[in-house]
Amino acid sequence: MTSRTVSTPPTQTRTDQKLRHRSYPTPVGPLTVVADVGDNPAVVAAGFCPVGDLLDRMGLDSTEAPEATRLAPFDAHIKAYIGGDAQALDRVATRQPGTPMQQQVWSGLRAIPVGSTATYTELAATTDSPKAVRAAGTACGRNLIAPFVPCHRALRSDGSLGGYYYGLPVKRWLLELEGVDIGS
Repeated sequence: MTSRTVSTPPTQTRTDQKLRHRSYPTPVGPLTVVADVGDNPAVVAAGFCPVGDLLDRMGLDSTEAPEATRLAPFDAHIKAYIGGDAQALDRVATRQPGTPMQQQVWSGLRAIPVGSTATYTELAATTDSPKAVRAAGTACGRNLIAPFVPCHRALRSDGSLGGYYYGLPVKRWLLELEGVDIGS
């Protein structure tokens, strides 16, 4: 796994955020994105689900993230990614709450180059607890910003897909979009 430095800014409190959401059509269903479009813009949640489900995972209700026609400055990057520019999401700022270990795993996920994958063991090695393979897997499962924090690039040690919060068909589509040969 090639490493590149990715910093995750500290999480803002909810009162500091100006949240907006938008859903984008994809071949595997809508990609819903919640972004803070305030003074420190960042994508704070994303997933292949209705906005209500995503806001529930965040512990918010729909009044805290009204719908937007555009999510400037993220809109063009999201559309480019869905259209096949597999590196477009690398240029998008993200922010989510988590423990120091989770933040390290999420940074490790963003460091996996497009078109590559890493095992949970390799992800654990990017943290201060290199033997915490199960904790690395748990951090992937708690990631609120799929596919911006690309937990779909994490595989089991035997190379199999493992699980994915939004289902294996979505994981397969994301990997194929990024040029990963996943076999049949």
